Amino acid sequence: MRSIGHTSRGHKGTREVQTHRRPQCKGYTEMCRNIKPLFNFDPPASEEEIRAASLQFVRKISGFPKPSRANETAFNLAVADISRAASQLLGALESHALAKNREDETAKAMARSARRFGR
Repeated sequence: MRSIGHTSRGHKGTREVQTHRRPQCKGYTEMCRNIKPLFNFDPPASEEEIRAASLQFVRKISGFPKPSRANETAFNLAVADISRAASQLLGALESHALAKNREDETAKAMARSARRFGR
């Protein structure tokens, strides 16, 4: 946490602002920036990957990284419905292109990130 020197009224004061790194979307505590494509991979997307993408979608459109107890049932129902719809979509899609290799796509993404952010 860090302190900010002024409040919104312009008076001297402090308020706590949480500063932290964003995890790699494996945990279920924060929103990710992107939902990754899941179609046309070998092996196909797992139910866990589809659920994780659905969870990120619901988090994004609801604005809640974690729902309150009052909204938890609706939130979880939306994740389940979207997971089901996404699974049906992925099962129905067809492609004449060769399936992409996950490791190759990850390596390409890391190279793009290194070029973009200089790491």
